Amino acid sequence: MTMPQSTTPAGPAYRLSSVDHALELLLLFRSRPALRVSEVADQLDVARSTAHRLLNMLVHRQFAVQDPATRAYRPGPRLVEIGLAAVGALDVRTRMRPYLTEVAARTGETCSLLVLEGDTVHFIDSIESKQTVRVGSRFDSRMPAHATSAGKAMLAMLSAGEVLASYPNEKLATVTERTVATRTRLLAELARVRAAGYAVNFEESEAGLGAIGMAVPDTDGRPAAGVTVAGPMQRMAPGYVHAIVRELRGTVSAASAELVQVRAR
Repeated sequence: MTMPQSTTPAGPAYRLSSVDHALELLLLFRSRPALRVSEVADQLDVARSTAHRLLNMLVHRQFAVQDPATRAYRPGPRLVEIGLAAVGALDVRTRMRPYLTEVAARTGETCSLLVLEGDTVHFIDSIESKQTVRVGSRFDSRMPAHATSAGKAMLAMLSAGEVLASYPNEKLATVTERTVATRTRLLAELARVRAAGYAVNFEESEAGLGAIGMAVPDTDGRPAAGVTVAGPMQRMAPGYVHAIVRELRGTVSAASAELVQVRAR
């Protein structure tokens, strides 16, 4: 008689306990938004010193960040990046496309959709303006997050610990002479972005380019994506910028509401 085949894959012949524990620890973030050393030790059945070393290694590799106030550990930018690369970005792009199209039609400028990947933004969609003088499509390009309007808007939604994990050094990479060059200046800029609800990029990523960006919050209040409206600096008068901000507010609010509704199903 033929015995039925097992559906459970056998474990490796030589199991590395440290790797096994690290992977189990990452899986704990699926059901817990934050973890403490004692919780990790209990869940993995290891000593607190071992749990602390595991968490410190995840922080070192940016798979986790530690909140300086509560001392709890949360998913880091690298872990979020992997999830977005797997499924999230594709889903967000599909659902955001109608809203991106609407903003492009209303403003007449080039509109792009971005996701945050650590200290970088990835342009996952872009609708180019039809005006004679315009900003070209940025589709599939990557830029330093702190040099873009939507990147700063998304960074502003993160905790201080997460921002510091993405920017461990005081000196930042610059694209133009107007790019935010230090972490201290970036943190001050992010505080202004939180207060205003939007970010601007006036020649910080490219000479002659101006852009206004907002983050699209997900169900947990984290940035699911960012939307940016970009055009030549010669059109970026204060009144024009405020008009774009009004268009973005309505669109981002509607887009965020849909994402929340979809995630809740």
